Amino acid sequence: MSVELVYETHSITEDNEAGIATGWLPGRLSEEGCRLATELGERRPASGFAAVWSSDLARAVETAQLAYGDCEVSLRQDARLRECDYGTLNGRPVAELERLRLEHVDAPFPGGGQSYRDVVDATAGLLDDLRRIHDGERVLVIAHSANRWALQHLLDGVPLEQLVDAPFAWQPGWEWTIT
Repeated sequence: MSVELVYETHSITEDNEAGIATGWLPGRLSEEGCRLATELGERRPASGFAAVWSSDLARAVETAQLAYGDCEVSLRQDARLRECDYGTLNGRPVAELERLRLEHVDAPFPGGGQSYRDVVDATAGLLDDLRRIHDGERVLVIAHSANRWALQHLLDGVPLEQLVDAPFAWQPGWEWTIT
C-alpha cells in the first residue's frame, strides 16, 4: 500500500517578514500568517486527512492550530519535522545563511547546529513511521523549508546541494505518494 503525503510550510512569520532565519527558535506568525493559516484549513479541509503532523516549533504548531484546531482530525507534533538547527546562526539574517548553506550540506552549523543531511535523516525516519502508521491514508505535514528539501531529495531524487543552493520558491503545497 502507500501513503498520500501533502506537505505545506508553516505560515508566514514575523521573522520571515523581517528577513530573519529563525532556525530552532520558536518564531511567531505575523498577522498575514494567521490569515493564511486559517485559509489553509479552508483550502485543504480536515476531512481529507487521517492526521495532520507538524513540527513542534511554535510557528508550525500555530499554523496547524489555526487551520485545524477546531476540527476532529488528529494533530500530531514531531521534533523530526523541525527546521535545520543553525546553531549560533539561529535568528540571523536570511542573507547571511544563504551564503553558507552549501557549506552545511554535510557539516553541522557552528555552535551545536545540524547539517542539512541531519534534517534528511530525521525526515526519513518520520517517513518510515508515516508508512507504518498511515498505510492507505492521506496525511498532511506542516513544517519548514529544510524539510521540504529533505522530501524532494528523498522522494524525487533531487540532489540536496541543488536544493539548498536554490532560492526558496513557495507554493500552496506539494504532494507525494510514498510507498
